[in-house]
Order: sequence, then structure tokens, then C-alpha cells
Amino acid sequence: QVQLVESGGGLVQPGGSLRLSCAASGSFFTFDYVRWYRQPPGEQRELVAVIYSGGHTNYADSVKGRFTISRDMAKNTAYLQMDRMKPEDTAVYYCNAQIRFQEYWGQGTHVTVSS
Repeated sequence: QVQLVESGGGLVQPGGSLRLSCAASGSFFTFDYVRWYRQPPGEQRELVAVIYSGGHTNYADSVKGRFTISRDMAKNTAYLQMDRMKPEDTAVYYCNAQIRFQEYWGQGTHVTVSS
């Protein structure tokens, strides 16, 4: 089976940066797609970024220009690079990936942006 393990969350000051990782267990060659979602406290889950099998990416307007989604196929890992972070980015972040026709979710990682 495949498991997605997230890491990289924590506390960061406004204007700072964090990089979230989503590492998949098992042996495979590619993610069919990877999505990053976030759920701010007391709010609904929202889609942040997606990278498709061909490498095309899309971002929520709220993070466009500040966040970058990427993949490292050799490491079976997806990333969300978050720069120039704002307090509004505070949330639990989840990765969601389709691998070999099956969908998987990470356990979530907390991100807090505060001075």
C-alpha cells in the first residue's frame, strides 16, 4: 500500500518561508496528480495548489506568486514551497495524490504564521 507522510509545518513569522513535503511510500515512477489543500481554523477546506501529470500547475488566487508546488520523482515526494507568508496562511495543510489510479491523503501538518 501507499502512505503519504507530510512534514515541514511549524511556526513562521509573517514574511517568512516554509517548505512542506509529502513523501509517498512504496515504489512507483510518478504521481498522477498532487494537490495541496488547507483548512484554516473554523473554516472549510480549500484547494491551494495542484500539479498534474504533465507538470502543469494551478494555484488559488490567495497564494499565487507566493507558493510553488513541485515534485521530485526520484524521491517519491511532492513539495509546497511557501514564501512571503501571511497570517491568513495559518491552517492545517493536507496533501492529496493520485498514484496508480488510487487516491491518498496525508495526515495533515500545522502551519502557523504569527509574530
